Amino acid sequence: MPKTIYVLGHKNPDTDSICSAIAYAELKRKQGLAAVPGRLGELNQETEFVLNYFEVEAPQLVKTVKKQVSDLNMDVVPSLSPEIPIKTTWNVMKKSNLKSLPVVDDNERLLGVVTLSDITEKYMDAVDNNMIAASKTPLGNIADTLNAKIIWGEEKDYNTTGKVLILAADPSQLEFFVEEGDIVIAGNRRDSIVKAMELGANCVILTCQNEDDPSLIEAAQTAGCILMTTQTDTFTAARLINLSIPISYVMTTKELVKFSIDDFVDEVKETMMTTRYRSYPVVDKNNKVLGFISRYHVISQNRKQVILVDHNEMGQTVPGIEEAEILEIIDHHRLGDIQTGKPIFFKNEPVGCTSTIIANMYFDGGIKPSKKMAGLMCSAILSDTLRFQSPTCTYLDRVTAEKLGEIANIDIESYALQMFKAGSGLKGKSPREILLDDFKELTFNKGRIGIGQVYTIDRESIEEMKADLLSFMASFCQDGNYGLILLLITDIINQGSEILFVGKLKDVIGKAFDVQTMEHSVYLPGVVSRKKQVIPNISTVLE
Repeated sequence: MPKTIYVLGHKNPDTDSICSAIAYAELKRKQGLAAVPGRLGELNQETEFVLNYFEVEAPQLVKTVKKQVSDLNMDVVPSLSPEIPIKTTWNVMKKSNLKSLPVVDDNERLLGVVTLSDITEKYMDAVDNNMIAASKTPLGNIADTLNAKIIWGEEKDYNTTGKVLILAADPSQLEFFVEEGDIVIAGNRRDSIVKAMELGANCVILTCQNEDDPSLIEAAQTAGCILMTTQTDTFTAARLINLSIPISYVMTTKELVKFSIDDFVDEVKETMMTTRYRSYPVVDKNNKVLGFISRYHVISQNRKQVILVDHNEMGQTVPGIEEAEILEIIDHHRLGDIQTGKPIFFKNEPVGCTSTIIANMYFDGGIKPSKKMAGLMCSAILSDTLRFQSPTCTYLDRVTAEKLGEIANIDIESYALQMFKAGSGLKGKSPREILLDDFKELTFNKGRIGIGQVYTIDRESIEEMKADLLSFMASFCQDGNYGLILLLITDIINQGSEILFVGKLKDVIGKAFDVQTMEHSVYLPGVVSRKKQVIPNISTVLE
């Protein structure tokens, strides 16, 4: 089974991040890889509109790519029912070369674990002479373990105290040994057997027998005693009978250490260091057994495999990325700080949208994207380039979007207006939602900064919430130890942005854009691109 590859965009995903992940995962599947798209946050209104328009499901939420139990090559082991006799369990262990096995109920849910030490401990316990009764061993287990044939009696007649005797004494002496409910084992000793039945033995096991004795059957019927025969000799029968007890009697149930399929390997290692077991069961959310893991499993290098799209910075990527194996990066931003242990495929182009790069990878590979995939990638380009008005837009963005629009059978102009209208509504949103809806974090020599961006067709509508926004930004800046927090409120129609800013590095704004700022805001006509018009200017001042 091919290993799953996660295609992931950045935190606080925008339309390009989500659509690029979906489209690139689809391309990888067409190339024979088991790729699935993921998202690192909730969808914004614009992206929801796009996915609903083209009837595409949202990618699964990925909270971390730290190594989990699900990433390990666990041992798949047979599960046993609790009524299975010890002898059968022993044979299964020998055949499969295992020292522990899970015991499950009828719904495959874990009841306990039976180990070789559990079996040997009970088998060597000579003091427990009523083990058959204490373990509620079924009659069928005894017959199966001794390969015996029941010639009279059935389960309803089975009511033993569990004490097992070998008839070696003279019949006249048996009254001192045989008690009601005992199990007796004997060879060709007819008088002793009949006497034992008269004394109340509940079950007689005839050894070394090939033929049924009608007179003994009649005696068993009269006494209400179960009678079975086996070709096994008396010594072997006595030795094996305790192996007929069910494993539910010997299995470990208290302080059972088990792991969930979603547990992180780091936590598993810590648990293993404080326990003595050789292997541990792994269960799903319904407590169904999936396999066993041992210490050698957790030291394997079986890491999650990921492809990153629309970003290449640690601050923007999925938690746990340092434990994952990065296979590829497809991006259109500045080079960030993500490092890999070996060379990878890294495609970074100075275009306005990651989906532009991915769409042309379809075309260059001779693969025509489906109508849905074309629609998603076209939407991403329109969003990232503000319908070709952003200074980040290139000729390749425009011609690619037009080609994708034809495949998706949409009118780019009218569709773009619908999309922007759906995504630009700020009414009813909290200050947190507005700031973090499309938020990116960057690290410079002088400190960490965060930049959010929202698009609107009515910039004036945000005036009434500006005070609340600045208040939240100030507390968010302090709590997160940022040097600067910015929010770009971009007017799609008039092609300009008002920047709200807070933080100890706020003087950077005036220097970066060579303007006179108010205390916490400034309007910058013509500035619509965070990537090309804001981050480079701030970077120049800070570094």
